[in-house]
Amino acid sequence: MLYGSLNIKDGRLFFEGRDLTDLAKKYGTPLYVMSEDKIRENCRSYKSALGSCPCPDSGAVYASKACSFKEIYRIIAEEGLGADVVSTGEIYTAYKAGFPMENAYFQGNNKTDDDIRFAIDHGVGYFVCDNFEEIEALDRIAGEKNIRQKILLRVTPGIDPHTYDEVATGKVDSKFGVAIETGQALEAAKLAISKKNLDLKGFHCHVGSMVFDSDVFIRAAAVMLGFFKDVKDSTGFTATVLDLGGGYGVKYYEGQGEIDIPANIKELSGYVAKKAEELGLPVPALKLEPGRSIVADAGVTLYTVGSVKKITGYKNYVSIDGGMTDNPRYCLYESRYTVMSADKAGEEANLKADLVGRCCESGDIIQPGCMFPKTIGRGDTVAVLTTGAYNYSMASNYNRIGRPAVVMISEGGERIAVKRETLDDLIRLDV
Repeated sequence: MLYGSLNIKDGRLFFEGRDLTDLAKKYGTPLYVMSEDKIRENCRSYKSALGSCPCPDSGAVYASKACSFKEIYRIIAEEGLGADVVSTGEIYTAYKAGFPMENAYFQGNNKTDDDIRFAIDHGVGYFVCDNFEEIEALDRIAGEKNIRQKILLRVTPGIDPHTYDEVATGKVDSKFGVAIETGQALEAAKLAISKKNLDLKGFHCHVGSMVFDSDVFIRAAAVMLGFFKDVKDSTGFTATVLDLGGGYGVKYYEGQGEIDIPANIKELSGYVAKKAEELGLPVPALKLEPGRSIVADAGVTLYTVGSVKKITGYKNYVSIDGGMTDNPRYCLYESRYTVMSADKAGEEANLKADLVGRCCESGDIIQPGCMFPKTIGRGDTVAVLTTGAYNYSMASNYNRIGRPAVVMISEGGERIAVKRETLDDLIRLDV
């Protein structure tokens, strides 16, 4: 199965016009390959859709947790996206990349006082406040620094996105945000409005990840705009920003659902504008926080086969030089991927085997039940597709294994965006 920017030429797998086997040989494996052109294309799709919608001053804010390194921030800055940052590490990376920090939105359910000070000192534009304690702490620290900090308040609309429980974040009992249903969100709004060092601009929610149903964001918008109305009626405060978070899904395998994101944004923004007018509210700026749908299909991970183990009458294993250290998503969520032989892509895939990693861990599985050519063996190159999101960003040094390099490819050439970790890197902080 091939889709997007993949094709087979002379029996080998190509991505964005590049021979993946050649890249594996040149840069070594495991190797993350990311397409700058695809990232930019995805950014422009969001920017165009939101820029032409009936909600003024709308825009996309890239969810950094999907993939965070300096080159990513340079690209999204050039494409006019904001940045959703969830830690001082992401803030610092964006800052050092020269990202305009006034366009950064600081998320998270437990920002420490040190986190808050760091973010303010580095010019973060918006805090997305998650709870009562944060409102109090941010007001206090902003006062100490003699600034008035712009904020959004994160609330939970009680929407079930029908996705994995691990990535559903909009339910009433989520660890994130303040629940509308219980009345606590209104109390938090009143508290934020009362603080002289905080400048409340609007409200934020996030219903979950891998959302394909077009009605999920519309249902969330209905609840949120109803909350806008309640806040205005109770306090006189008029919110000007509606941030519905992220969550659009991407295609990882044949038969999985797809969503036309620009068409969905057109439908969503039209609903928001109409609903706001029905409620007697000014049409708010609509913010969305795409992460996965910006970078996932811009990435492929390459591995070298070490062994092929065939257990007669049972099953087969293809072992590679990476594993759960560079892609833990199957271990965490049983996430499905499309796996292909890169150097033998033209051969019939007639050997069923689990693709497994090199870690000393029985759960170190990248993908079960993959189909490979029967000729697959030691030294061959394997490609795991659609790995631009939550692979590099979730990589670890388990078993004291170094994280792979990231190579950025584009029509204009290729370059190392992140160097491969060395053995000295692994012990650099040891004393």
